[in-house]
Order: sequence, then C-alpha cells, then structure tokens
Amino acid sequence: MSGERSSEKESKAFLKNLVTLMLVLGCLWASQWQFQRGIDRQDRNQAIEAQLTLSPVELKNVKQDFAKYEWRTVTTQGSFDPTNQILLKNRYFEGVYGYEVLTRFTASDGRSFWVDRGWVKAGKDATTAPVVSSTPTGEVSLNARLRLDRSLPQGAFFALPTNGEGLISKLNAQSDSTSEGFYLDLLSGSQPSLTPVVPAQVPELSDGPHIAYSLQWIFFGGLIIYGRILIRRGQILTSKELGVEPAS
Repeated sequence: MSGERSSEKESKAFLKNLVTLMLVLGCLWASQWQFQRGIDRQDRNQAIEAQLTLSPVELKNVKQDFAKYEWRTVTTQGSFDPTNQILLKNRYFEGVYGYEVLTRFTASDGRSFWVDRGWVKAGKDATTAPVVSSTPTGEVSLNARLRLDRSLPQGAFFALPTNGEGLISKLNAQSDSTSEGFYLDLLSGSQPSLTPVVPAQVPELSDGPHIAYSLQWIFFGGLIIYGRILIRRGQILTSKELGVEPAS
C-alpha cells in the first residue's frame, strides 16, 4: 500500500516539475522573442537614420533593389495625374483626424507610381471631401523619400473625384504600384506649392520597450522557479509536523 502511495507521489512530483519546466521554457522563449524584436528595431532605426543622412540620388538611376534605397532622398522629374488621387484613412496629426493624399505621378523615364503629398485635415463629415491642394500642370521636379510599396495599406480607400465633390471608396493603394515596387513621400519640388504643409512623417526612431519586456519575462521565469521551491518547502515542513512522508 505504501509503495502505491509512494509511486503516486512520485508521479505527481514529476507532473508538477514538468509544468514548472514548461512555464519556465515559455518565459525564456518569450524573453528571447522580445529581445530579438528589440535588436531588429535597433537595426531598423540605424538603417533609417543612415539613409536620411545620405545625399540625394536620381530616381532614374534606381532600377532595382529598392529596399537598399528606402528612406533615402531621391530626385525625379515628371508630371502628376490629378484625376488619379486617393485618401488614406485614419491618419492623425497632433491629435487631429485626417488623411494622407496619394497622387499618381509619371516620371520622365515612363515609370508610374504614387506620391504621398502629405497630410490634410478631414472634412466636416464622412461625406465631405477635405481641402486638397491642386497639383501643378506640366513637368515638375520632386525631392522625396523613397518608400517600398508594401508600406501602403491594402484594401479600398477613398478616391477623390475630378469634380471635387463627395468621396468614392473604390481605389486600392497597392493595386497600381506593385509593378514598380515603390512610392515617394514628397518633401519639396520645383514649385512652392509642392512643399507639403504636413509631409509624411518618419516613424518614431526609439528602441521601444522590447529589451525591458525581455528582462521582465526572465524575472517571471525566476518567480515560477521560486514559487515551486516555496511550495515544496511548505509541503516538507507540513509533513514533518504531521510525522508523515512529505508529498511533492
């Protein structure tokens, strides 16, 4: 009989230790995951900062490997298509709701892509189009940051009709740009009207809380081990007081 009880206790002890081990391993995995996210974010920030400090390059010379040039300032010449504009929803500036205006641009080398002309305040209601500055006619020169088209949201967005009245939800931010693989964040141009009042923002270049979260998960793992030790000690003390064999 005592042998059966001993075997049962050993089985329970094994299960408890196994659960503790699994929880600790889970904490270590979460810690490593958060640590790697922190390292990746640091690498991304350093890459963006480095690109922002480089001298501008002619877009016509960027034929491939666009990821190598993301965030770098480029210059290009061409013309806007004012009949092909969309508004990206859910964009805020200083706590005010608005849109980012994307207008189709055809460069002198024949490539066509979106140009983010900056942020505009939303209209008085959902059916009122915001006030969007008109684009210059004819050929213009642009100074802009090169962005990968995968940064554009997917799905249907508000389209601006040519008569400027109402909103049409039908265009897709990526549908026409994937052939080129990039779009531009406009900074300035050959005409003063091309300089956005609120240009597209560079992401916040902070390391974020990932390293702290990584240490937090290690701390949680330590608490689990400490808790298991306390439970075991409590069982031993209780068993000694009762004069029986301690349970695990």
